[in-house]
Amino acid sequence: MTAPQRSGARAAQPKTSGTSSTKNSKTGKVSRNAAQRTRKAQADNTEPPLFGRVNILDVTPSQEDDCFPARVELGETITVSAQVFVEGRAKVGATAVLRNPQGRVVQRRKMTCLNAGLDRWSGQLQAGRHSDVNPWERGFSSIRRQLGLWTVTIEGWRDSFALWLHDATIKVEVNDDIANALDEGARILTAWATDDDAGLGARAKKTLLKAADTLADITLDISERFAAANTAEIQRLHQSNPLRSDISPSRPKAILVQRPKSSFASWYQFFPRSEGAYLDPQTHHIVQGTFATATSGLNRAKEEGFDIVYLPPIFPIGQTNRKGRNNALIAGPYDPGSPFGIGSALGGHDTVDPLLGTMDDFRDFCDTAHKLGLEIALDFALQCSPDHPWVKEHPNWFRHKADGSIAFAENPPKKYQDIYPIDFDEDMPGIEREVIRILELWIGAGVTAFRIDNPHTKPVRFWQDVIKAINKRHPEILFLAEAFTRPGMMLALSYVGFTQSHCYFPWRNTKEELAEYLTLTNGDTAYYQHNSFWPTTPDILTDYLRDNGIAGHAVRAVLASMGSASWGIYNGFELIENRQRPGFEEQIDNEKYEIKLRDWANAERIGVSGLLRTLNDIRRDHPSCQGYHNLSVLGTDDPSIIAFARHTNADFTESHDADTIIVVVNLDGHNAHASGVHWNPADFGYAPGEGLRMHDELSGREFVWNGDDYVSLAPWADVAHILTVKTSQ
Repeated sequence: MTAPQRSGARAAQPKTSGTSSTKNSKTGKVSRNAAQRTRKAQADNTEPPLFGRVNILDVTPSQEDDCFPARVELGETITVSAQVFVEGRAKVGATAVLRNPQGRVVQRRKMTCLNAGLDRWSGQLQAGRHSDVNPWERGFSSIRRQLGLWTVTIEGWRDSFALWLHDATIKVEVNDDIANALDEGARILTAWATDDDAGLGARAKKTLLKAADTLADITLDISERFAAANTAEIQRLHQSNPLRSDISPSRPKAILVQRPKSSFASWYQFFPRSEGAYLDPQTHHIVQGTFATATSGLNRAKEEGFDIVYLPPIFPIGQTNRKGRNNALIAGPYDPGSPFGIGSALGGHDTVDPLLGTMDDFRDFCDTAHKLGLEIALDFALQCSPDHPWVKEHPNWFRHKADGSIAFAENPPKKYQDIYPIDFDEDMPGIEREVIRILELWIGAGVTAFRIDNPHTKPVRFWQDVIKAINKRHPEILFLAEAFTRPGMMLALSYVGFTQSHCYFPWRNTKEELAEYLTLTNGDTAYYQHNSFWPTTPDILTDYLRDNGIAGHAVRAVLASMGSASWGIYNGFELIENRQRPGFEEQIDNEKYEIKLRDWANAERIGVSGLLRTLNDIRRDHPSCQGYHNLSVLGTDDPSIIAFARHTNADFTESHDADTIIVVVNLDGHNAHASGVHWNPADFGYAPGEGLRMHDELSGREFVWNGDDYVSLAPWADVAHILTVKTSQ
């Protein structure tokens, strides 16, 4: 819906939602006039907004009546759309206007009508420019100033030139009322040339005024007069600097612009205690790694092209009910326990496990990561071992059974005897204050992101309060939700501040499942929920990866890295660790319960680590991989071949060249498949029928494609093509 505005006039200011009254200081009673004003203000706020001269409805992206802003990373493109229409035969246009947090117009782009019958107009904007500057680097202050609430306004307007050209063309052809038609055209061109809103330069103004003079020159032939107003140059001006009459703006729509890596991120997870661990030849027991030895994991993450390193909890681990290998109920004398059984007599969530080192050691670890250009993300699991200090200090923070004992965590039939969940019914404000204090502590040590374990088992309002408090002081802090749960809960967590979210990608394996999921996760919902694609986690090992070996791991890496702006890898993926615990979709000999000794020398031989490096290089080099809103699923003939494209217009790349990537994947890890791939080059700005030179970023080979193309992929040779459009043949 629009607010009324005349061309060139200031937009009407929205009415405030608050009311006020005047109270008599002696009697304490509200005056009659003040009460009447209050009732009137309340009544006014129930009135619907007024339509403008041009009508605007259904502006997208939009969710929950715009209670929560859409959000993008700095430099990410924003596709906005709306219904824009006017009465009768008049023609309309639409312009998308982007303003920064200071209210300054930074971009104004004409929109395109997608379907004249439905009056749907669409356009793209870009909030700033993509940046790779990290929060600890000197240039981040300029990035921080650009973060916050931007606004998008759709301006509908009457297109008097387009209507005139349409009608005049017909009248000239049938010789009907030509004199009036051409005089009207001269008037419109003159008004256009002198219209400040059009933003014309001197040359453009001269072009229009000359055309107006020609239209009005009765000494010339009619066809010559009319042709002067229907030139290619004037058509270009109509596209770039149109005459906009009766401009009617929509209500401003808020867009939350967040810092680099809020959308586009590559995560790498490892357990510090396994990095540098070794078998003592004398005792035959494993000696665990420390923060000092864990720099090997940082170097590996850097070498493979990742930019965020994610650690499981690094706090002291409890002794009571400590779990043994493979979640055994009784731990052996040398079992390290699960890092998710947080807290002991040594401390809780604000303490470093002494077996890993000291707080100073952790700060040094973060400093080393930062020098490598890596961010550190820390797992924050809001739960406790029975030995956690909170159990004695704040017993009301836990749920008690009828017999007075504290209830351990369970998800029948699963039981977690080593974990006490938090109960928020008694003292949620106190828990919030403590959690904020702890997060601030780790931020001070160098952490710039938190992966939150099971946030859906805590109140949404709790996270809203905590994240708001943290982001008020630290807008650079990212939050990744590990919320495998109902769609509504996942979306609500995104609304209240979770920057990214784990999702159900591991279980989308068929062509049909993937096509639907890629479209869903890269659609308008992605302006609110940024799904991160992880093939595995310490909790997830799917049947697909169990059954498809090296080829299956390569397939899932390609799909994850190319199918989402955010993706992640749990270490060991490079070594094809794909043995399931019987009856469970998780690894046997799980690293959550033991220290892993890995032979990383095998990684290069297997080849997956090299593929990860290549995939991250492709993502970094191609703007089309760096957002959520440019993916199209393409047609294929074979049920095991899926294809999709990512495309960014030249207007939104640093090179000012369009960037198009086509990904074709054989989902069968055992058999070769061949298929046609069907797409329309014109949808991506290429001439129909033109032979396009396609470069395979994985193999280096080149092909010529035209829109109906053929691929053959064998898992022992190529599981996928990642094709970039280079030039015409």
